[in-house]
Amino acid sequence: MKLDIREIGTASMILFAVIDIIGSIPIVIDLKKKAGHIQSEKASIVAGILMVMFLFVGAEILKLIGIDVNSFAVAGSFILFFLALEMILGITLYKDETPETSAVVPLAFPLIAGAGTMTTLLSLRSEYETVNIIVAIVINIIFVYLVLKSSGKIERFLGKQGINVIRKIFGVILLAIAVKLFATNIQNLFK
Repeated sequence: MKLDIREIGTASMILFAVIDIIGSIPIVIDLKKKAGHIQSEKASIVAGILMVMFLFVGAEILKLIGIDVNSFAVAGSFILFFLALEMILGITLYKDETPETSAVVPLAFPLIAGAGTMTTLLSLRSEYETVNIIVAIVINIIFVYLVLKSSGKIERFLGKQGINVIRKIFGVILLAIAVKLFATNIQNLFK
């Protein structure tokens, strides 16, 4: 168990692309308008706890239902692939009902710690040291908190076009991650 700056950096960038909090700013702003207040601290802490818990017990839960990590990672690569397509093409393949409040449920889960994030955590665990993934989670949660706290300022600064450009760039990164995840884990399935 050793800290590796390269692993922390890579895991942080992967989680940053999957969580896509910058791309979620329009959703956050919409929630803020409807509810009048965003619970930034609570949402960030709950999302962080969910992510760390899934990092440790996610594989055991999968074993309990008879699914190996490689199969889950291949399935997750499809989720990441479609998330990336949504980001790049500006389409919506999956639409959840708009939440009524800005409580923890719509923000912490599924917006921050959703299915894509959980899948990514298990995939990262098969490639990186757990301590480096935890540091990457903490870095991302701090960033998520800062973005939630200053979502209005960020929207005014970047504008709609700026947010769209950032979303498309991270969509391409996410697409590449999905392809790598699929290739690595599909090979492990047939060994």
